Amino acid sequence: MIQIQDTLVSLDIVERFFICDLDACRGQCCLDGDAGAPLAPGEADEIRKVLPIIIDDLLPAAREEIERNGVSYIDCEGDEVTALVNGGLCAFATVAPDGSWRCAIEAACREGRCSFMKPVSCHLYPIRVKKYDTFTALNYHRWRICKAAEVLGRAKGVRVYEFLEGPLRRRFGDEWYEELALTCREYLRQNPGK
Repeated sequence: MIQIQDTLVSLDIVERFFICDLDACRGQCCLDGDAGAPLAPGEADEIRKVLPIIIDDLLPAAREEIERNGVSYIDCEGDEVTALVNGGLCAFATVAPDGSWRCAIEAACREGRCSFMKPVSCHLYPIRVKKYDTFTALNYHRWRICKAAEVLGRAKGVRVYEFLEGPLRRRFGDEWYEELALTCREYLRQNPGK
């Protein structure tokens, strides 16, 4: 672990390679999971604001689920998470023209139809953030469907913290990320072969 301000960052985030390979995984993270995507405070409200913009992009079953139960629910750990369709598919997942799964919220943001990118927990994946009383922990979540992302990251020489620069800046700020990047480069310099 390395400490950046009040966060503890797993060495996997520094050492491991990663670039999302959507051609290989086909957006499987939108389809599989044991709960919806964790929501930061206020993100359910952001989703409700963009809902009129994206509602026609969603699958009929997702529209029905949201109409019946809303955009989020409280999971078994007491966390607010995105709504799911039939207990697995994220309600905000949509099928891209190539047949893969994509986030309807992110697509709308990239097209300039809204300013909310998507829940920060999705944007940060494969980093999982856990808040404790005195610190925040950042850990690398390994999932079989992301194996191709590890292979692609290694081939391109891109580490997890580098691939997720934008989401990390979004969540923790520019100053925090600059400190992280400097610390990671120094760690890797002192530990060649990692």
